[in-house]
Amino acid sequence: MNNNVNQPDGMYWQPELETMPREQLKELQVKKLKQTLEVCLKSPFYKKRLGELGITPDSIKTIDDIRKIPFTTKQDLRENYPFGFVGGDMKDAIRIHSTSGTTGHPTVVTYSRHDIDSWANMIARDMYMVGCRDTDVFQNSSGYGMFTGGLGFQYGAEKLGATTVPAAAGNSKRQIMFIRDFGTTCLHAIPSYAIRLAEVFKEEGVDPQSTKLRTLFIGAEPHTEEQRQRIERMLGVKAYNSFGMTEMNGPGVAFECKEQNGMHLWEDNYILEIVDPDTLEPVPDGEMGEMVLTTLDRTMMPILRYRTRDLTRIIPGECPCGRTHRRIDRIKGRTDDMFIIKGVNVFPMQVEKILVKYPGLGSNYLITLETIDDNDVMTVEVELDSIESDVYPELQNMTRDIQRALKDEILLTPRVKLVKKGTLPVSEGKAVRVRELRASRG
Repeated sequence: MNNNVNQPDGMYWQPELETMPREQLKELQVKKLKQTLEVCLKSPFYKKRLGELGITPDSIKTIDDIRKIPFTTKQDLRENYPFGFVGGDMKDAIRIHSTSGTTGHPTVVTYSRHDIDSWANMIARDMYMVGCRDTDVFQNSSGYGMFTGGLGFQYGAEKLGATTVPAAAGNSKRQIMFIRDFGTTCLHAIPSYAIRLAEVFKEEGVDPQSTKLRTLFIGAEPHTEEQRQRIERMLGVKAYNSFGMTEMNGPGVAFECKEQNGMHLWEDNYILEIVDPDTLEPVPDGEMGEMVLTTLDRTMMPILRYRTRDLTRIIPGECPCGRTHRRIDRIKGRTDDMFIIKGVNVFPMQVEKILVKYPGLGSNYLITLETIDDNDVMTVEVELDSIESDVYPELQNMTRDIQRALKDEILLTPRVKLVKKGTLPVSEGKAVRVRELRASRG
């Protein structure tokens, strides 16, 4: 085995780290967890929470001792907005990313130079794992800005040494022009957009297999194995699933290898737990539960035992690729009411916040998610209250206004339907706000 963990050997980006024996990997995790706790104890939030429990780096003897540490939730992050979790010196902060806000504060993550380099290295590791090299041309059709998907893959591809095309989201004809003219070999896209791109290829009379495109990275929204295989057929590529979230850096946390049988979660950078969402006790490998993650390589804003709300399982057994980092299954759903559509995290309360601003609307609304022509579509139906349903010009204007306001809030354009009072179902107890009609995400 190559003695330099940072020297690719043709199969692995970091051979020793990726194939490290499990016991040795656990020892590395314990060492890094102790270092992480030292940073956490300098943050306002963890200094108080861990201090009250008397938890210090010396509290950790084995990896199982992580269970002494309380869980962290998204609500904790919101309540300590913007910098209550920062344990590093803010003069060393070079980047801030955030999720889109709900009715309260957004989730904010602050990065040091080390954190950005570590994140970029993880994505370079992901790309190298599926065959991308410094001779490749990588095109990113993900949004840039506060969204982590754009800059995360950008920095990772540059770390790998690939030629990068930061095309950003949308404008499919231009995407295809770049793919053809620049000789793009690797593309990052959300699954629904990959299908849309294949359709535009067909509309333009261009065979995707006449291009050099051969590798596709998909993630950010749930998708079925059938959808992945269809994308591969339509574009003539191999499509690899990925997992990431802003709180854990962004994309690249877990990634499929060439076996395409689960995503390797990089355990030199994270501690992975799967717990029963009700009892919060660990579940056996192979059993579905809520994923809990702890960062191990962040010097600015580490997060301990973060309840992701994502439901998945650890795939038992060893992977034929030789990597020892455990694999998680594709995300099956969430334990809270947030849903993902076109790569965007949306909470029903974001919709409600907009609707209540319009006098004349009732309080009953329903969000329907369905797949139409292989595209995920979000429809918001809301009952009228003091406006008659046959006042067409007024209703048309209001519909357009609501649609624009929702786009500004949730970053995508839903369909909006204003319906007569009493049209929508009324639930006993907690109102049902989201109707999921999309294909199974299993």
